[in-house]
Amino acid sequence: MRWTILKTKEQYNKALETFEKLFFAEEGSPEFEESEILSLLIKKYEDEHHEIDTSNLDPISFLKIRMDDLNLRQKDIADTLGSASRASEVLNRKRKLTLENIRALYAKYRIPVEVMIKDYELENDLKTV
Repeated sequence: MRWTILKTKEQYNKALETFEKLFFAEEGSPEFEESEILSLLIKKYEDEHHEIDTSNLDPISFLKIRMDDLNLRQKDIADTLGSASRASEVLNRKRKLTLENIRALYAKYRIPVEVMIKDYELENDLKTV
């Protein structure tokens, strides 16, 4: 497929969907080259349309915003986080994200690692303050 600058949310979603399919393409293959182009186009679109001040957001708040941007629900990220119960625990601040979770979220949804590695409190920690 011939890709051009992403201008609409529909084009962006199609690019994300295609990028996900091509993510594990063999280096040097035409699919790999397409995934490289898509990653640049997706980043450009996100930089222009999804500008979020992350300085005061914790990882879970950011994840929820990103899920909304991508029209994802909890069940959509369950496999990425390991299971439906794990997704529920993370989103409800009962369990912290693991390094493996952060890597998977970045790989699949391009959720910035620098935001996801910030420390944050769990629900129980918030009640004791």
